[in-house]
Formats: sequence, C-alpha cells, structure tokens
Amino acid sequence: MDHRGAGGPGRAAPGVVVERPTRIRLRAWQSEALDRFTHHPSPDFLAVATPGAGKTTFALTAAVRHLTDHPGRRVVVVAPTQHLKYQWAAAAARFRLHLDADWSARQPDLPGDVHGIVTTYQQVATSAAELARVAGDGFVVLDEVHHAGDDRTWGASVLTAFDGAARRLSLSGTPFRSDSSAIPFVEYHLDEARPDYEYGYGEALADGGVVRPVFFPRINGFMEWVAPDGQVVTATFDDDLDRERANQRLRTALSLEGEWLPAVLRQADERLSQLRRDDPAAGGLVVATDQAHAQGVAEVLRRRGVTAVVATSDEADASERIRRYATSGDEWIVAVRMVSEGVDIPRLRIAVFATTTTTELFFRQAVGRVVRHTAGRRDQRAYVFLPDDPRLRRYAASVAESRRHSLAQRRAAPRAEGEAPTEDDGQMSLFAVVGAVVAGEAADGADGSILGVFGPAGDALELSDPAGVDVVLEPPPLPGGGVVGSWDEPADAGSADPRRRRLVLRERNADLARELVHATGWSHPAVNAELNRLASVRQVSQATVEQLERRLDLGRRWLRSC
Repeated sequence: MDHRGAGGPGRAAPGVVVERPTRIRLRAWQSEALDRFTHHPSPDFLAVATPGAGKTTFALTAAVRHLTDHPGRRVVVVAPTQHLKYQWAAAAARFRLHLDADWSARQPDLPGDVHGIVTTYQQVATSAAELARVAGDGFVVLDEVHHAGDDRTWGASVLTAFDGAARRLSLSGTPFRSDSSAIPFVEYHLDEARPDYEYGYGEALADGGVVRPVFFPRINGFMEWVAPDGQVVTATFDDDLDRERANQRLRTALSLEGEWLPAVLRQADERLSQLRRDDPAAGGLVVATDQAHAQGVAEVLRRRGVTAVVATSDEADASERIRRYATSGDEWIVAVRMVSEGVDIPRLRIAVFATTTTTELFFRQAVGRVVRHTAGRRDQRAYVFLPDDPRLRRYAASVAESRRHSLAQRRAAPRAEGEAPTEDDGQMSLFAVVGAVVAGEAADGADGSILGVFGPAGDALELSDPAGVDVVLEPPPLPGGGVVGSWDEPADAGSADPRRRRLVLRERNADLARELVHATGWSHPAVNAELNRLASVRQVSQATVEQLERRLDLGRRWLRSC
C-alpha cells in the first residue's frame, strides 16, 4: 500500500495559504483496514472495531485519501448524537478536513471552503432529499451504523440520502444483528452483519497500547418487591426467574428507594478514590435508567462530597456539560444514553451499569467508555460495577472468552441471544419496590473470584504502543480548488477551530450590519444586500471564511465613512 497519500496538494485559490502535509501514525489494524478498504471492489465497506481502537482516525484517513484521489467530492459523516457531531468535526479539523457540524436543510449549498458536513440519523430522517444533493457522488461515513435500524423510517431515509454516494464506509464498535429490519449498505449472513474488517477487544488488548484491561465487580443482592399481580416477591440474583420477574428484580435493585444502588455507588466511589491517588484525573461514569434516576444518582454521589455532573439528552446543554467534564478533574458524570456510545472521555476508569436496558449491544457500548488506553501510565486497569444479573454476567463472560480466542485467531466470539431493551408495560404502574440490599461486598479483584475479567487477571504491566505505520496525508483539496488554509495561525476571528472561526465571523458580520442600520438609516435587508454585493457574496450561509473576513473588512470601512 502507498502510505504517502495519493495525489498532490492541488492548486491553491487566490489568497489561500497552502498547508503542509499532515503526518500521522496509524496502528497496525488501521493500516491493514485502510489497505483492504482501498482495494475493496464494492462501494460499501463495514468496519467493526472495539471501542477505543481508533475508528475515527481510520475513517478520516480514508476520507482524506478519497478526496485527494477525487477532487471536488464532498464528505458526509452521520453520527448517532448531536454531541458526536461536534466531536467528529473537531477530529476532522486535525486532518485539515473541514466538516460543518451546523449544516441545515434550509441552507443546502455549502461554502466553497468546506469539505462536507456532519449530521445525525435523526436529521437524515427529516432531510433525506437535501442530503442526497450533498452526498451525491461523495464519500459517506455511517458511524455506529446499527442506529439506522432504530426506526424503520430511519433505514429508508439512509437509503434515500446516500444511495447515490460513490463510497460508503460503515462503522460499528461491536457486531450487531438485523433484528426487525436489515440496515442499508450492510451485508448479512444469518441475520448477523458481516464485517469487511473486524478488530476485536482481545486483539486490541494483545497488541498493547490500544485498550485497557477491564474488570467486572459483580454485586449480588436481596430484593423484595410487589409484582403487578399484587404478589410480594423476594429474590437474589442467583434465583432462576422468568424474564418478567428478572426485569422486576433488576428494576428493584437499581431503585434509589432501596439500599442496593447507594451501596454500590459507595463501593465504586471508593475504588475511584484509590485510582485517583495515582491518576488524579481519573473519572467515573454512571449509566442511569432515565433522567429522574440520573438526578437521584447524582444526589447520592454529591452527599459523599464528590462532584457529579448530569448529562441527559433532555437537557439543551448536555453536550457542553460532557465537553467540560472531559477536560476537568471532576469525579463523576451521570448519563442515560449521552455517554453510552462514541463519546471520547479517555480519563474514565470506573463505570456503574445502573440501567434496565439489558441488550448485549448496549452493554458493550457502555463498557467501551472505559477501555481507551492513555499513554504514560503503567497500571491501566478499569472497572465496570454490575448487578449480578445473569444476562449481564453472561455478556461479561462472553467478552472474556472472545479475548482468549482472539489471541489465537481472528474470529468473533459466540454471542448469546440478545435481549430486547427492558421497557415498562402497562401493568408496571402497579409495581412497587419494597427493598433491596447488597448481599456481600464486591471482591477487590486480586483473585478474580467475583470479577468477570475483561483482560488478563491482575494485569498491571505497561502496555506498549503497537507497531504502527507512518502516513503522510496531503491537505485534502476543496471542492472549489486549492486546499484549506492554515488554521493554526490566529485569524481576525481569534480562533484556530474552523467551526468556531466561521461562527465568530458570522456573529461579527451580524453585529456590524446592526451598527450600519443605525448609522445609515437603511433597512436590515438593504444593508446586508449591500455588504454581500461589496464582498461578492450570494448569502452569508454560503460564504467562505475568506469571504466573511472580506465582508467584515469592507463593512468596517463603510461604517467609518458614515
């Protein structure tokens, strides 16, 4: 494979600074997957790689190489959540790839200095026709592509929006099934998605320097509740129950009306305090059941004198809370689904699985939040505290089994039949928690007696970086010719972040227009039309950064002359 990157930097447009190539070091699996993707005969490619392995770097490298080989094409990335849109855009900027995370169907035409956009599956469902225009003959990345099957209409919208793309790269952190409907652009075998490249957790752990060894303290309990039929039921997690009773038992354990969950939170916080002695930035995540549950969990933690941030999809500033937590030294973050998948917070070392969602896919996604290896630390162990529910116990055991087998050969571990998410039915209004207590303390993991091991027992060895491949990527050419200018240099807008730079320039142009309205007596539309004419801009939403800067400069000259 040619690791220099194909093609040259292209011809720069007037006033555009040609940026130097980007040097990156691909992990061995990323290089191998990129080579397989490059020579893949189909326009569709599914890569399954364990959380923390670097799927984003692999996908962005493939996107930059594609644009270099095919100047003028656009890139569209589809992410599961709003927060991940901005995470993708920030990652792309490091590759000199400018993706607009604020695209709207109301403004379908992109500025000439934008390579493409980042959107969500929800937005695809409402704007499929507009996205088809952007993605036509382009390069599409479908992140955590199984989300296209969350709603039947989502899959149809994905097909409508991206059927005309030249290449489609689908990504997932874990193997998945078709369930009720197949997902577009994914090949299946016996209802199981068939990856074109797969890189499992066991392989990543064996490579070293990619993921952490994760331990599972599984905590039993004694639960008592009133079932919907009025019967008082008592059970531990060792008792054999049917699915309905098992769901009620789990819900009872996770209720803040009992003593089980507060006791588990205490144990998890004590373990986090131990880790923070050597790793002061170490953080913990609680995956809660719903918003009210998340607030209650946070309050239990705060009563212990620690910081607990809540981030749920119902809060408008959830993404900003996650961003602040990721760069802070705060101890805990409590979330429902916002941090279950894809969100990159490498300092997370502890997780508490406190949700009634019991699918294996969701379980692995939650575990994936604590697996990312961080350089420079000898002991990388992480912990996921679990109810000792037989389903969760089985998932942890199957992952440990996949680790052992993947050391010998690359193949998927046997998977237990997935469970549907636990949902309250109409009778659950009669359900009442009586009590729940922990049955014994969780072991400390020294002998692994109560720990399901996701990694070698007692592993405290330094995980060295794997043998990688150096890659030089030329700056991706823009659709209008040339390449993106340097974002490292301070601009008039005062920001190196391309998205922030554009937003600041738009805000300053809007402020200037208001000043001109006051100074000239003209109407707002008349002032904006004149500014656009002076700067040769059709619409501010379609203007490049260079055009916005020129518009601002010319407007200031006009204001000074008033």
